[in-house]
Amino acid sequence: MSGDSVAGSRRAFLRMLGIGAAGIAAKRPAATAFAADSPPAASADTTIRLDSNENPYGPSAKVVAAIRLAASEANRYPDRYYSELVAGIAKLHRVKEEQVVLGAGSTEILRAACWTFTNQAKPLVQAAPTYEAIEYYAASAGAKVISDPLTSKFQHDLGAMLSHAASGAGLVYICNPNNPTGTITPRNQLEDFIARLPAACYVLIDEAYHNYVIESTAGESFLDRPVDNRRIIVCRTFSHAYGLAGLRVGYGIASADVAKRMRAFCTQESVNTIAARAATAALQDAAGLAESVKKNTDARQEFRNGATLRSLKPVDSQTNFIMMDTYNPANMLIHHFRQNNILIAPASLSLDTSLRISLGKPDEMAAFWRTWDTLPIDKSSIRH
Repeated sequence: MSGDSVAGSRRAFLRMLGIGAAGIAAKRPAATAFAADSPPAASADTTIRLDSNENPYGPSAKVVAAIRLAASEANRYPDRYYSELVAGIAKLHRVKEEQVVLGAGSTEILRAACWTFTNQAKPLVQAAPTYEAIEYYAASAGAKVISDPLTSKFQHDLGAMLSHAASGAGLVYICNPNNPTGTITPRNQLEDFIARLPAACYVLIDEAYHNYVIESTAGESFLDRPVDNRRIIVCRTFSHAYGLAGLRVGYGIASADVAKRMRAFCTQESVNTIAARAATAALQDAAGLAESVKKNTDARQEFRNGATLRSLKPVDSQTNFIMMDTYNPANMLIHHFRQNNILIAPASLSLDTSLRISLGKPDEMAAFWRTWDTLPIDKSSIRH
């Protein structure tokens, strides 16, 4: 598999499998030696990274200040700050603290859910394509993975998923908004779907990108109302809108009983002192979150404007990335962008002509379009 084909969300899992390590290392600038009493030199890497759905602006100024303060306590175990973060999450979502499961990124919540509810006799049901982490964790639990293609509108095919869940599935995974498509499946449809699931089947709703969703009835979060259905688990992350991908903080909300069962499969206090303090500060900085979301909303609209000027029609996104069918081999386009110092990702290994472009800063997106305009392809073939 070429380095071009592993961009984006596949990075962690290819490392897990031992694939593409050399290509990944090649993306990073060489380490710079520095004296113990001097700060590290700023990275000279000028690569534009539009491949991993990261927040290009990073955490807010208040969160950065909290990180700097927390660094002086790196010698302390995170007990106190871990508890404070759990309390802050519970308060935000109006749930009891025992309903909160913390993890090193929301991927730890996905792993815990798989190990709790799937096994050789209880498959995982998911959409295709969707975020890949869950299927790797289900496989590690010995579970069969049943993947149902998305509808023509890139929504979950709930009818097909219900049919498979009825045959003894232990867990259904709903990534909403979905990665890599950026689309949402309306809440009323999901409610009807969940009501019809077998009593022994649980549903994990991954809302990693929910902060970017345009407010509407269809896009309403499953945390916007009391969490009173014991079969529902909702997970969130601080990676995207809060800009803390590098610190790995995520959480799940479930009934107290389900949370206790899942917690048995989580690493004890996997959220470290610095990460916990940063996430707590992020929860308290409503203005910083609002500014982050607005910048992304503006970037999303500007991307649509750039696409329209070129007669392109990307998939309507509710996230910080855009999926677009190029009607040309995705790897070829990815290679062209990489030669111009821009990293973008394939949307999915199953959608081999589609790209997933993470939204960057204005100058980065301008560079994206300049590079797009130099693509050595017949662009008339991809106009809609």
